[in-house]
Amino acid sequence: MSGVSRAKFPKSAHLLKHADFRRVYEEGKRHFSGNLTAFYLCRSAEMKAGPVRIGFTVGRALGGSVDRNRIRRRTREAVRFHLEQLAGIAEPVDIVFNPKKSVLKVDFSVLSEEVAKAFQVVRKNVERKSTTPLKPKEGLNGTPVSSL
Repeated sequence: MSGVSRAKFPKSAHLLKHADFRRVYEEGKRHFSGNLTAFYLCRSAEMKAGPVRIGFTVGRALGGSVDRNRIRRRTREAVRFHLEQLAGIAEPVDIVFNPKKSVLKVDFSVLSEEVAKAFQVVRKNVERKSTTPLKPKEGLNGTPVSSL
């Protein structure tokens, strides 16, 4: 394996708890592509985990355990390959990848490009959110509403 960079995907970058997955699904945003869907949500700074945590969901509808594990491994490898794109991101973020059955048959380079595109979208939206100032609340007629 000479000449191949070995990027890391440490345990601290894994999203593990059911409650965290549920929060990302219910409150987060989505990015759709041909072979997977990425759900992402900025989390509060109080949480002590690293800047990026990533989880994978591969449901039983995608096939038997062999197929599901192969889908998970291929998706995880594509994520590991592009994880450095999110280094130095402005806010901590959780990302959940939900691959489709087509991940089994698609060329790895296509899957890798889709993961890279998902990371670009996440980074762009997180950085845009962190740089936009909060707008004052407005009433029905457009006048500012004071908070008491």
